[in-house]
Amino acid sequence: MNQAIKKGLGVTAIVLLSAGVAGITTYKMSQTFMQNQSVASNETSFLNSNLKMASFSGASQPVDLTQAAENSLHAVVHIQSTQQAKAQSMQAPTDIFEYFFGGRGRGQQQMQPRVGFGSGVILSKDGYIVTNNHVIDGADEITVKLNDNREFKGRLVGADPSTDLALIKIQSSDDLPIIPIGNSDNLKVGEWVLAVGNPFNLNSTVTAGIVSAKARSLGVYNGGIESFIQTDAAINQGNSGGALVNAKGELVGINSVLSSPTGAYAGYGFAIPTTIMTKIISDLKEFGTVQRALLGIKGASLGGNLMEDQQQIDNTGTTLRDKAKEFGVTGGVWVREIVDGGSAAESDIKVDDVIVGIDDKKVNSFADLQEALAQHRPGDKVTVKLVRSKKDKNVNLVLKNEQGNTKIVKDAGMDILGAAFKELPDDIKKQLNLGYGIQVTGVNGGKMADAGIRKGFIILKANDQPLRTVSDLENVLKAAVKSPNQVLFLSGIFPSGKRGYYAVDLTQE
Repeated sequence: MNQAIKKGLGVTAIVLLSAGVAGITTYKMSQTFMQNQSVASNETSFLNSNLKMASFSGASQPVDLTQAAENSLHAVVHIQSTQQAKAQSMQAPTDIFEYFFGGRGRGQQQMQPRVGFGSGVILSKDGYIVTNNHVIDGADEITVKLNDNREFKGRLVGADPSTDLALIKIQSSDDLPIIPIGNSDNLKVGEWVLAVGNPFNLNSTVTAGIVSAKARSLGVYNGGIESFIQTDAAINQGNSGGALVNAKGELVGINSVLSSPTGAYAGYGFAIPTTIMTKIISDLKEFGTVQRALLGIKGASLGGNLMEDQQQIDNTGTTLRDKAKEFGVTGGVWVREIVDGGSAAESDIKVDDVIVGIDDKKVNSFADLQEALAQHRPGDKVTVKLVRSKKDKNVNLVLKNEQGNTKIVKDAGMDILGAAFKELPDDIKKQLNLGYGIQVTGVNGGKMADAGIRKGFIILKANDQPLRTVSDLENVLKAAVKSPNQVLFLSGIFPSGKRGYYAVDLTQE
């Protein structure tokens, strides 16, 4: 990277748009903002008052968006998510009198309920609503308010952190207003769009802008699926889960992230395209969990941004741009590794192939590949278009899931274990000299009974993860169910001091 680019490199924040129950999540990413040039451009515009936007010359408005706005407002809802107050252990302050005469020691502090706000979009007349996972994550209670001020209690149907999408359901005696779902693949850069939502807790707000870019990957979902629509329509905290709508009034995206140095709107927002949303929501409704198809490769984008192009990939100074020239391509996904047991391993895809398409969808970057795969389920047959030794080649294969097969992945809740749990009381911790753990308070059939686990057993670790709360076990369970082995390895201790080790088979018929 040359010196000019390094000096122009700024830092901005990527903020999930709702003030969710877990609070506003802030991320940092590097972007190439040429600050000196921006200042110069602003000064020129200020000094020359005769400058005009060419697209608005001679016209008050280039596109009539009034009907699209009117139709969308009624189908976008305000969501309030509440996490109930919980008691938190605290160490009471000590002073000289407590030192000599004793004090209260540890106590309990009652925390206040945590309330967050966001938006959602009604997808069906019978009350299915899509929103962002971070809007409702951790919520004990969900309240949905319609544009006509009617309020309903929402029920979580399912959520997918990897795409930051969630599906909730409300019960209404009347048919609810909906937005027709459009195909985000048909969006073009420069096309007018509306962002509809509830920023800053202000109901029914509409802003307009254009599609600035497509298939953006920001790295905000920690390895999740990202292929955002970038827009300059003004969006702010509270817009999360709201609608991105085209000029026809069709839903083309779910607003999710904003790029800002301040946490408020300063230029660009990002939406999850409907090509991803439609399939994820369909899975959540039908199965309660996402049926995710994987290609089974590790790779790198050859059609990325400037920083990616100049990223050095070995100690010789070779960059991704150099590799693209070597392979004779201008974009695509370079296959650097084939994952054992995956879809690609049982096909003719090889290391150093460059994937340039999936069926009829062009693949220019890793974000394009993720978006294409997110539209499929395990068992689907696809044609992978690739470049090998500068020649085009098509490879047909069957997509597999995370477990390396094509079976339906079921949503396994804690009930699959057939047991009840509680966090370990302080007196037992002290008695057994333990710092953490959860205790089995009852076993009634299920997978834990099959493994021979009895009431009273204290689980210290599950799959090598320390357990401090019941939620910790739930998180490990969810990951284990989706793993190839589908086994929960538990280690712990009985109140007598006897150690115990168990393997819980999680496979389902």
